[in-house]
Amino acid sequence: MRAARFYGAGDVRIDDVEPSPVGPTDVRLDVAACGICGTDIHEYEHAEYTPADPHPRSGASRPITIGHEFSGTVSGIGGDVTSVEVGDSVAVHPNIPCGECRYCEDGAYNRCADVLAIGLQTGAGGFAEEAVVPAGQVHRLPADVPVWKGALIEPLAVGLHAVRRSELRAGDTAAVFGCGPIGLTVIRALAEAGAKRIFASEPNPARREGALELGGDVAVDPTESDAAEQITTATDGGVDASFEFAGVAPAVNAAIESTRRGGCVTVGSMTSGTTSVDLQGVVTGERTLRGTYCYGFPPQSFRTEFDAVIESLGDGGIEANTFVTRRVGLDALVEDGIEELRSPDTGHVKILVEP
Repeated sequence: MRAARFYGAGDVRIDDVEPSPVGPTDVRLDVAACGICGTDIHEYEHAEYTPADPHPRSGASRPITIGHEFSGTVSGIGGDVTSVEVGDSVAVHPNIPCGECRYCEDGAYNRCADVLAIGLQTGAGGFAEEAVVPAGQVHRLPADVPVWKGALIEPLAVGLHAVRRSELRAGDTAAVFGCGPIGLTVIRALAEAGAKRIFASEPNPARREGALELGGDVAVDPTESDAAEQITTATDGGVDASFEFAGVAPAVNAAIESTRRGGCVTVGSMTSGTTSVDLQGVVTGERTLRGTYCYGFPPQSFRTEFDAVIESLGDGGIEANTFVTRRVGLDALVEDGIEELRSPDTGHVKILVEP
């Protein structure tokens, strides 16, 4: 089969590889679509997450087949698998917790420090014609949902989890700093949660437009005006909840400044190195500063954000075409996908690779 494999920073190649065998608790998928994530771009630039040496849990090392936002059709199942059948359309939950640490014992699987991410620390990512993954990592899609839309469940779940972490209530005001794909999913989740007024801060004009389409009320270009000042003026001292998904220090501090005293600042961007934060505004205003990471991981006894998003797709509550602005083949992954999204002037939000 053909697969996009990551060899190191700036080095992704489309290789012919042997398909992985299907173990007794595995499923094989014919990949329908895989989204290019900001983490994929970060890895392409920095090579931080894929192991150079064999990973202690998975044994995988570079070159690794990348891609973790994917969906497909089940084409084979292991002998012990009863949760899905050949022909089922599924979305892949890419994170595999260790199941043994204090966080896993408490059911907080997304806080596991020894988590394995499919498409980063395993050899079976979604930028390939086929993928073999544990059966426990796949979620069946409703019959009325096209299989390609399953590739959007992972980023949509990130946005939903961020809003739940903020404890925002219906009627509250909110601001989102950074309207890339995840920032836009946060805006959508805020609108669904009943936020009264939503502000967006984003330098890219296409993404500001997307923010308004998905439920934002005001979109500010932070390179042209002081976003925090505009927001605090319009809200009599600041929003109830702000969200930072830009990954730069000015955005973090603007989010703090634009949040009312006693409000909550939720940070979800992935950055390299350290970020300088003005803690004076956190302390004197008794603002809450909290992180948000991914979403609920299986196995859990309650519904995860993955399940909630899948239900929304089935109910027609998510217009997937708003997020997907380009589809490319596997051969175009780097030139028309990763490189396009690396450009600060890109007009694209989410690019899907359809092998």
